[in-house]
Amino acid sequence: MTRDPRLRLAVASAGPLHVGSARIVLANWLLARRLRAPVTLRLDDTEVPRDPTEQQDAIRQDLRWLGLDWEAEYRQSDRLDRYAAAAETLKSAGRLYPCFESEAELNAKRERRIRQGHPPIYDRAMLKLTPAQRQAAEAGGKRPYWRFRLSETIVAWDDLTLGRRQVKPLTLSDPVMIRADDTPLAAFAGAVDDLADGITHIVRGEDQVNNTAIQIDLVAALGGDPDAIALAHLPALADSAGERLSRRAGNFSLRALRQQGVEPSALAGTLARLGTAAAPRPLMPAELAAGYSPAGIAAAPRFDMPDLLAVNRQALAQTPFAGVADRLPTGATEAFWQAVRGSLDLLSEARGYWEVVAGSIVPPVIDGEAGFLRAALAALPPEPWDDSVWTTWTEAIKASTGRAGKTLTLPLRLALTGEDHGPALQALLPLIGRSRAAQRLAIAAS
Repeated sequence: MTRDPRLRLAVASAGPLHVGSARIVLANWLLARRLRAPVTLRLDDTEVPRDPTEQQDAIRQDLRWLGLDWEAEYRQSDRLDRYAAAAETLKSAGRLYPCFESEAELNAKRERRIRQGHPPIYDRAMLKLTPAQRQAAEAGGKRPYWRFRLSETIVAWDDLTLGRRQVKPLTLSDPVMIRADDTPLAAFAGAVDDLADGITHIVRGEDQVNNTAIQIDLVAALGGDPDAIALAHLPALADSAGERLSRRAGNFSLRALRQQGVEPSALAGTLARLGTAAAPRPLMPAELAAGYSPAGIAAAPRFDMPDLLAVNRQALAQTPFAGVADRLPTGATEAFWQAVRGSLDLLSEARGYWEVVAGSIVPPVIDGEAGFLRAALAALPPEPWDDSVWTTWTEAIKASTGRAGKTLTLPLRLALTGEDHGPALQALLPLIGRSRAAQRLAIAAS
């Protein structure tokens, strides 16, 4: 019997949500909405050594800013009894076994195996531990942590992104699943949750392929059917140099991008289409879901700021005044927004243009242009001004100086805005006003 699709957004609570993790969360959400499936937000916090409430609140804010929603949520730290019960089941079956080696001992073993030309995997020495030896270790004050004994059969699945995949568990180390303080690691808790919650589809990063093989083995050991879960592994993101995008790149956290002025539609539209034939463009997740598929994504898709900013510029150019009014400088008008929105890579740049039209910028003195700028000042029309003033003024300057094209417009732009590029002066000049324009022309001509 085919089960109704169910998906979850699994988010680690250890730190800010990085763009690479957000891409995986977004992919799960898009697939869920395409399948018309309910979504659960799962906050993975069993490996967080302190109260993660503040960080979890920030994660929720970031996800909602991105345009995601969910029907239910829970924290793994609230399900410790469930994980303890699953661990007892595996201990009784001999699939979880106690270990006492220290990190120093394990490092020494790995180094020795490497010197001997063997793979640096765990040697399963603790499987030979006798009850008397365990009792002696615990009597000496040691508490065991628990490893999952991997099976000997090859684990295989048809990946929705990568195609047929198979992993031989015995080429991996038996993973630690339960710490010495009895708290579960994320891999164990996640597998128990996915089985208990009836999850049918999981999208992960390609770097999680081995962990997926372990989860499949773990689900089977707990009595579940691993084939009931459809799996997809997205290729990892690369930066502009082709190197894997690092989680340590602080500027690529959702919070940092948001603070810089990146629009959610630009980020969602970029992340959803990286590595596909479709060009990134500003779209909110709800607009992307119907056509989303994890299939056919190219290896190491590039993610860098110039490309994101190009999409963000499109997003801002399409945004009405009502969508940004509360984020613009105090006093900014709809006419101002209409004038500048097509020239912004980031919304934060609007503040500089507001200073141009409403502030007291000091333009540079433009060498060799004093005579021309004085002529421009003399030709400055009286107010009131509308959108036609730029054309009227420049035609008068052209008639009096003989200049045209950039030789006419560039000195005027530098004098009026202090920059050699920017929004159309036809729209800016009425906002600057005659008094400011005259003052700046005089300064630039001095």
